Amino acid sequence: MINSPVSQGDTDVAIAAARAGAEIVRTRYGQRLARFDKGDGDFATDVDVAAEEAILDVIRAARPRDAIRGEESGRRGPADAVREWLVDPLCGTLNYAVGTMLVAVNVALRDGPAAVADPFGGEVFHTDGDSARVRRDGRDTALEPTAATRLVDVNLDPPFPGAPAFRAVDLLAHPGFRQEFRPRVVSTTLALAWVAAGKRAAYVTDGTGLTESVHFAAGIALCRAAGCVVTAADGGPVGPTGRGLVAAADAETHGLLLSLIREPLGAGPGRRG
Repeated sequence: MINSPVSQGDTDVAIAAARAGAEIVRTRYGQRLARFDKGDGDFATDVDVAAEEAILDVIRAARPRDAIRGEESGRRGPADAVREWLVDPLCGTLNYAVGTMLVAVNVALRDGPAAVADPFGGEVFHTDGDSARVRRDGRDTALEPTAATRLVDVNLDPPFPGAPAFRAVDLLAHPGFRQEFRPRVVSTTLALAWVAAGKRAAYVTDGTGLTESVHFAAGIALCRAAGCVVTAADGGPVGPTGRGLVAAADAETHGLLLSLIREPLGAGPGRRG
């Protein structure tokens, strides 16, 4: 798709939409949920649906000529729309359904501004495409990535389309990874926002077409705007044909993770260069 023209105020629309979804997620927490089976062990809940509708209401009111692609409702809006919003109303549904407060609400204008809301942390991470900030209590602060924590979040959810060449799960058994990092698995793309914010050193996942995914587009946009190093698992560009994702706070961390991915398991501890 051709890059979408960005309008003044699109960042505010993304923030408002993400906050609207986060409000539904937060207020419905702990209530009985209706589940809708999506196959292969995955499901949505009535909260996913309600949060998505709240997000769509905000976008449609502000940008009626834009298309919207939501995880639960698919694509809506004018068929000839130049611009498209990508909406993941509740990233971490399985966490939420069992009472774990690790979820994210993702809203992104394709090739433009994006916002990731943490419903329980009270933070909204956002980018206008050039800079990245976090809003807490009405105040914006610039995001500053750092690898100081040495914590790397790894997405372990199957399927593993990159296997056998690449499986994010294999990193956990690599002696070089154990020497340099400590793994974390939060099972939500909130972890990508945490890379941009310096709460994680890196994030690694399998998958394809991630920049166009309702799950990943907002987090990738945040990381890029914050100055993180973001590539596919082979070091190439993340895009329609790129496989996997390595988003790291700095070039050293990114390079080390790529070397571990490329190094055969059992080849020995990795070394910092």
